[in-house]
Amino acid sequence: MSFHIRGLDAAPFASLFTLDDAELSARSIHRVTADAPHSAPCRVTLEDAEPGEELLLLPFAHQTADSPYRASGPIYVRKASAVAFDAVDELPPVFAGRLLSVRAYDRAGMMTDAEIADSDPRGLFERFFADSAVAYLHVHYARRGCFSCRVDRA
Repeated sequence: MSFHIRGLDAAPFASLFTLDDAELSARSIHRVTADAPHSAPCRVTLEDAEPGEELLLLPFAHQTADSPYRASGPIYVRKASAVAFDAVDELPPVFAGRLLSVRAYDRAGMMTDAEIADSDPRGLFERFFADSAVAYLHVHYARRGCFSCRVDRA
């Protein structure tokens, strides 16, 4: 079964990079610099920031359904991110080498299933989307629990 993964739109984050640290702090946002490879996964490009790159670490409401599973959490956005990852049947580079948690949700935003995968969750995508009650999936980085991206049927 085909799947579609899209990174977040960069536009809502662009103006945040013009704020000073006090203005960012008032919004619970931190300006950070990637200090090691594979340490700061950007939710727009779905690539890891290179060491030395500027990013924002900010809260993001990733599960906005009016259900008990409504949730938000921290995400990184690279200053250099302009074009969101957008692909059908292709895994983003940021999945490589990470333990992933895949969560399936129905149209009401209720979780119907969840499982982990090491780097390649395509088998879980196929299994979860085989259930017609599943409307969309969320992928999280299992170790820290942070939201990575949404997955839809293509």
